[in-house]
Amino acid sequence: MLNQKIADLRKDYIMASLDEKDVAKHPLEQFGKWWKEATSGELDEPNAMTLATSTPDGLPSARIVLLKSFDEDGFLFFTNYESQKGQELALNHHVCLLFFWKELERQVRITGIVSKADKATSDAYYNSRPHGSKIGAIASPQSKVIANRGFLEQAVAKVEETFANREPERPDYWGGYVVKPSKIEFWQGRSSRLHDRILYVLEPDSSWLIERLAP
Repeated sequence: MLNQKIADLRKDYIMASLDEKDVAKHPLEQFGKWWKEATSGELDEPNAMTLATSTPDGLPSARIVLLKSFDEDGFLFFTNYESQKGQELALNHHVCLLFFWKELERQVRITGIVSKADKATSDAYYNSRPHGSKIGAIASPQSKVIANRGFLEQAVAKVEETFANREPERPDYWGGYVVKPSKIEFWQGRSSRLHDRILYVLEPDSSWLIERLAP
């Protein structure tokens, strides 16, 4: 079963370290620090994050989505509410987000509860999107089986005809989600796979417990 050519692929991580005494007391402050370094470091799409969901009976699913904002309310992204992830989020609010910034030898893993963003937030972002992206959000029955590419192109043409003389409005089935974190783990790659892992855990009094995890 073992493919030695694949098994021998490895990289030693030597860029930086992460210690409890050096991290911020609040995980969002720590994330903001790492985010600034990621966005100033010419990384390719630093806002790309894996979103992991599952069905109520535990069948997992994961895909890449794009972070659009973060603050004390949580981490914001947008999608089709009727997609596979939207249906899973409606039934199981527990999710995980994962950032992997390989150029910095870092990961951030966020576990929390998801809820829909308010309509004003969804409207504001939808209205800021390019015209083609607005059309696509309306035309695509995301995650549904379609006959071929032609079906999608015809759907786009029909929506473009409808909105030939005006900007489309946000459809009810498309909008934002906010992930409110209960745990945030910061992972810094280290030599010999002895990585630094600092975990923030939300306490009942809304403070954050900081712990080190074994690699």
